[in-house]
Amino acid sequence: MTDASLKTQISEDMKSAMRAQDKPRLGVIRLMLAAIKQLEVDTRTELDESAVLAVLDKMVKQRRESIRQYQDAGRTDLADQEEFELGVIQAYLPQPLTEDELYALIQQGIAETGAVSVRDMGKVMNWLKPLAQGRADMGKLSGMIKARLGT
Repeated sequence: MTDASLKTQISEDMKSAMRAQDKPRLGVIRLMLAAIKQLEVDTRTELDESAVLAVLDKMVKQRRESIRQYQDAGRTDLADQEEFELGVIQAYLPQPLTEDELYALIQQGIAETGAVSVRDMGKVMNWLKPLAQGRADMGKLSGMIKARLGT
């Protein structure tokens, strides 16, 4: 996809959901567009694809946390709603990276940045972030890098 195509795809899907009168899906798509637009207003820039992926990634993380909290509280009705929203949002994210792909990327990142210790972790994360955004949990990725570089 090109820079604006993810945002364009979401907008087109909103129109399709409106025509199909798919209110649950339409609501989620509107939430996504609102989050993207809010960040554009806040930063006074048009978001590129990686920034849009970062917004969607953040929304996925929020949904997962909400699902966990609702399940702990025994609110399966709310957890089901969050799971539905999570599914719609994830449909716009690229295919997740496998463990092997993550390890290969980490190896390449360490080699490219010349990282030798945990103090160089920021360099590796900065190198990996554009490649893994929306395709891997950044917290998990950070832990894998830390383990690889030694604690």
